[in-house]
Amino acid sequence: MKTVAILGSTGSIGRQTLDVLKNFPGEFKVVALGAYSSHELVAQQARQFGVHDLAMALPSAADRLSGALPACHVGSGDKAIVELIERADPDIVINALVGSAGLRATAATLEAGKRLGLANKESLVVGGDIVIPMAAPGQLIPVDSEHSAIFQCLLGERSSEISRIWVTASGGPFRGRDRAYLASVKKEQALAHPTWNMGAKITIDSSTLMNKGLEVIEAHHLFAMDYDRISVVVQPQSRVHSMVEYLDGSVKAHLGVSDMRIPIQYALSYPQRFTSPTAPLDFTSIGSLEFFPPDTDTFRCLDLAYAAGRLGGTAPVVLNAANEVAVAAFLQDRIGFLAIERIVEESLQHFDIEPVESIEHIEQVDRRTRIFAEESVVSV
Repeated sequence: MKTVAILGSTGSIGRQTLDVLKNFPGEFKVVALGAYSSHELVAQQARQFGVHDLAMALPSAADRLSGALPACHVGSGDKAIVELIERADPDIVINALVGSAGLRATAATLEAGKRLGLANKESLVVGGDIVIPMAAPGQLIPVDSEHSAIFQCLLGERSSEISRIWVTASGGPFRGRDRAYLASVKKEQALAHPTWNMGAKITIDSSTLMNKGLEVIEAHHLFAMDYDRISVVVQPQSRVHSMVEYLDGSVKAHLGVSDMRIPIQYALSYPQRFTSPTAPLDFTSIGSLEFFPPDTDTFRCLDLAYAAGRLGGTAPVVLNAANEVAVAAFLQDRIGFLAIERIVEESLQHFDIEPVESIEHIEQVDRRTRIFAEESVVSV
């Protein structure tokens, strides 16, 4: 039986991971849960799965959780999430933390030699130059549906024979709209994703196409692929999760229902495959599969991400930090939708790009960027 720690257990991926694990009590045991502030849900999860090692990044939430579960060990603060990995000593860590806060947890998991199911794409976006050399073959398994799809399409293939990676996008809730329309959209509209049920931050990123840009940077690091050979294609039905094109013209596509439990389960079971947690895809009822180029004139965040990725160094750190600040401000009704891309672009223009030296260096650049981006929010 393999033991599992879930970081970000109260978020969308964390909750769905637990939903998968309850189907395989003889294969897995949850031994640790970490989250930011939702102490009541963590308490409920801990009781349901018999977990005694817990951590809350927000100290006040940790205090409340300790009061609710006095028999459990409850770590407190940002470092407690990382310390949880060492204390619980799990076989598998699912890193579903939101944002760049997941970087240290990713590094700690790989340093400890544990299997990492990575749903925190920001770990690679901001720290790919540091993280990837730490990972042994088969140690880092992507959980994002697109990267899981690519990972599976590459199994048994030679990297030298890959021509192109195609990262699919749903197009989000505003596909086909123009900038005049986007200027007045509200967060409720942006949160209404047409095919996926995700957390608020990633759903907003999907609506701006920034999520796809972050995934391009992630794919660059995961699969050692030049940016010129990573293309984005809009697939509105979200049935084709990504594709790999080979030198001979063959293309492998990964298809399936739009359910994150499938890539989550594969990250847990790899290299085996367990019985599906969902009803299978019915090809007789799919209808058509459509493919379109992304509209980068209307949704400029995708090009900003490509530009940051090509610059390399600390540029993706600036991109990600500015975007996190801008998205949070949009969700708080402090800025308009189009201000997100403007704040990201201004941040990229403001900072000199440096080679990444360490996680501490990344965190310094992240902090400076957040201060600048917040000042941009205030000045809107």
